[in-house]
Amino acid sequence: MKENFRIAGLTAFALLIGTTAVHAQVGTLTGTRQIEDRIEDIEDDVQDDLEEAQDPSRFGNPEFRPGFSGSASLGYSGSDGNTEEQNLTIGARLRHAQGPYVQNLGVVLDYAESDGDSDQEDIFMVYEGNYYFNEQFYGFVLGRAEFNGLADDEDATGEIADVPLGERVKTDGFIGVGPGYRVINRADMTWRVQAGVGLSYLEFGDGRDESEVGYIASSRFFYRINENVFLTNDTDVLSSDEALRVNNDFGVNIKMTDAFSTRVSYLTDYNESRAIRTDNKLGVSLVYGF
Repeated sequence: MKENFRIAGLTAFALLIGTTAVHAQVGTLTGTRQIEDRIEDIEDDVQDDLEEAQDPSRFGNPEFRPGFSGSASLGYSGSDGNTEEQNLTIGARLRHAQGPYVQNLGVVLDYAESDGDSDQEDIFMVYEGNYYFNEQFYGFVLGRAEFNGLADDEDATGEIADVPLGERVKTDGFIGVGPGYRVINRADMTWRVQAGVGLSYLEFGDGRDESEVGYIASSRFFYRINENVFLTNDTDVLSSDEALRVNNDFGVNIKMTDAFSTRVSYLTDYNESRAIRTDNKLGVSLVYGF
């Protein structure tokens, strides 16, 4: 009797595997798999939008595990036949915390080729270091770098092929330093401001480069109205000889029930070097589970 049960169980398991495989193949052919993947992408984007307001640095100096910690991910796909393509994406986050000094490093590598020709060779890097002198006062270092490996390739294919060498950005870098201060640090309300000086650097595909000194300022405000509603207002300002740029993101997060949450945001982007200086964007993100 037990042997029959074990055989029946194995048969059911084998049937389940076969059914899953057939469903995956049919889903790919009929397009249902693509729709499911797109739904997951939308859910991830909405969840990220809701979680962005939950900045741990808003509520005092965040406590991280001493030493190194982080995560890494890799994605690869390749195909042959009518089209030969390869796509590789690598991402990594690294944090190092030692006493009052916390450093964060993020790296992303994107590579793609089609029929033996490279379509994309991009590297993105961002660095953030914070030294907390006390609960109110801290110093920061911000760095960013983007590299385009195809910017100086005269035989480049894809979207970049139609862009002249002199307009292709090969290297885009920025570094800024300065002090920060927590004006308010309560459980229901926090407000911190920081300001400093920064240097930006651009290198183009034809070898030409530009550098520019600018001044940066940021404000991060959080206010919890009650246990279900809180609002945030994030402002960033970059001033240089070229232009004044201001970005302001105002958002209201509402937890209506345990299953229903929403965030309404209003983003304003100002750049005085543009013909139309101000762009505005209204965003609504909803999460509902049942």
